[in-house]
Amino acid sequence: MRKFERKWGILLALPGILGYFIWVLGPTIAAIFMSFTNWSLAGNPQWIGFENYAKLFDDFIFKKSIFITFYYAVGSVVAGLVVSFFWALLLNSKVPARSIFRTIFFIPSITPAVAVAMVWLTLYHPQFGLLNHLFKSIGLPALKWIYDEKQVIPAFIVMSTWTIGYTITIFLAGLQGIPNYLYEAAMLDGATWWHRLKHVTIPMMTPTIFFNLLMGVIGALQGGFTQAYIMTSGGPNYASMFYTYYIFLNGFQYGKMGYACALSVIMFLIIMCLTVLIFRTSRYWVYYEALRR
Repeated sequence: MRKFERKWGILLALPGILGYFIWVLGPTIAAIFMSFTNWSLAGNPQWIGFENYAKLFDDFIFKKSIFITFYYAVGSVVAGLVVSFFWALLLNSKVPARSIFRTIFFIPSITPAVAVAMVWLTLYHPQFGLLNHLFKSIGLPALKWIYDEKQVIPAFIVMSTWTIGYTITIFLAGLQGIPNYLYEAAMLDGATWWHRLKHVTIPMMTPTIFFNLLMGVIGALQGGFTQAYIMTSGGPNYASMFYTYYIFLNGFQYGKMGYACALSVIMFLIIMCLTVLIFRTSRYWVYYEALRR
């Protein structure tokens, strides 16, 4: 019976295992190999060793794209965590039509990225955009938004807070998993809402915050392509040249697939190091109730 179950288990898991090797591990190994070659998608790759990696030190756009991507990642992750946690607290309270509000907040997350980019492209229009119209109506100066070097990344950070439905949902699940007796005990001790939030809610939510932080960092470092491709083309003056967009340009427009693979390997190593760092530091601030009883 056990042999029969083992065979069925392997058979049922086989599509996932094959999919991992074919669509994840295989392309990763191929990209690492191609990063040591000169390949323009036509003809055979030519082995050039570490030449692609040596070029990175003299590539001004590479350095700028790294800075821009980290700038966006820090801003979007922090803003996304704070805003989504705030909305999750509100949506977890007993308010009328709570399920309708939850649906409304989740809808932008399932909207196609191109459609979202087109909507915000209209909102950010310096002359006819709704945001500048609202600013003028309350006496504030109009902004150039994505058409200004200093404002384009903050504008994209603001835009990123519109599609945080998944993060809100995960926070909601974490909030609903907090035992009510903890709040009841805190209220009996005279704790205010701020003390309950600081000493009960946030400590109990640290595993959820850890998960959202990790996924947010990975997603932000890999993000920005749609905004750059649809809205700014990496401008103005390379101010929105996200790393993923720069990889795309080198691989599919400049015909430097080997160099694009080298860029991809560097980003893979950066994300891996940051993931390890987040896991290592989590022991100092993530509270697992089941492990401390």
